[in-house]
Amino acid sequence: MARYTMSDGTVVDTSKASRSYEEGTFYDGHNHISCATGTQWNHQVLYRSRKGRYYIEHYSQWQGSHDSAEWVSNEEAARWLVANNEPIPDELAKAAESVSE
Repeated sequence: MARYTMSDGTVVDTSKASRSYEEGTFYDGHNHISCATGTQWNHQVLYRSRKGRYYIEHYSQWQGSHDSAEWVSNEEAARWLVANNEPIPDELAKAAESVSE
């Protein structure tokens, strides 16, 4: 569980999200790499808030880094889901069509 103050002043609590999506990973022969960030060190989780807004939590294994979260549009959420091989919820189906070919 983590709490973040968003750019608009809203406080989100990841434990209260109505849905969360873990990033996909692939093995490059040496390390597991995040599909969301393209690195082995930086990671993301997509959340759907209780009120239906999407946000991405950013966290890192780098010592001294600070976790953060940001609101994303429905198109950005759909793009993230497609890139991470996650199923697209019905509410984002139209957005997914506009961000993938």
